[in-house]
Amino acid sequence: MKVVLFCGGYGMRMRAGANDDIPKPMAMVGPRPLIWHVMRYYAHFGHKEFILCLGYGAHHIKNFFLNYEETVSNDFVLRGGRTELLSTDIADWTITFAQTGIESPIGERLRRVRDHLDGDEMFLANYADVLTDAPLPEMIDRFSRRDAGASMMVVPPQSSFHCVELGQDGLVGGITPVSDLPLWENGGYFVLRQEIFDHIPENGDLVADGCAQLAKRGRLVAHQHRGFWQPTDTVKERTALDEAYARGERPWAVWERERTGAGVSA
Repeated sequence: MKVVLFCGGYGMRMRAGANDDIPKPMAMVGPRPLIWHVMRYYAHFGHKEFILCLGYGAHHIKNFFLNYEETVSNDFVLRGGRTELLSTDIADWTITFAQTGIESPIGERLRRVRDHLDGDEMFLANYADVLTDAPLPEMIDRFSRRDAGASMMVVPPQSSFHCVELGQDGLVGGITPVSDLPLWENGGYFVLRQEIFDHIPENGDLVADGCAQLAKRGRLVAHQHRGFWQPTDTVKERTALDEAYARGERPWAVWERERTGAGVSA
């Protein structure tokens, strides 16, 4: 199944300053950028055809893959001055690099790569900057058995803020952590059918337009995930992931579990 990755935004909250032109999906977590971790997740489950919706900083992403160094994340033997890889990451991946505009909303980026989907009934989509250990095969299987146009992974609110209930005269009636409220937020992992294109107008948005219209028609389903999920909207969040990687705490790296004998939950 093809995987569409949205990796053309500015990522302003992730940037370190005016001279920092690295797109957010290229921010490093361990020895590899975020987009690699996301792609490795999908590839682990057998989905190795990627369509990258490029925009801002596209040359950084292109150069990374054009000059990819397998030895960074794979074991190898150096024999007679020549490298013999014992395993590879991307040798069996197919990656389409598509320029979808600098200012394009997510929905428009998706519209512009429709031809690359070859009319496939179902495909996957992701923001390219969110890591999770969600059981992807289960997500796909549940959706494939439903008569719906799209599936959106949803997660509990991640905010540490509190909601305050106000009564008369400004008296506080109660204080509740946002995470305790019966709310869910968009987790950024989508399983889509071609029907989604019927509801995204020119320069429209995937969620606010496409998914919202499907929801009104009762054709949007949610996959609830309470496991590991971590966005990287800010430098602080990216740094936390990088530090966790250094400590060996990387639950999103489902491809590493087989090496350690822990198995993979699907």
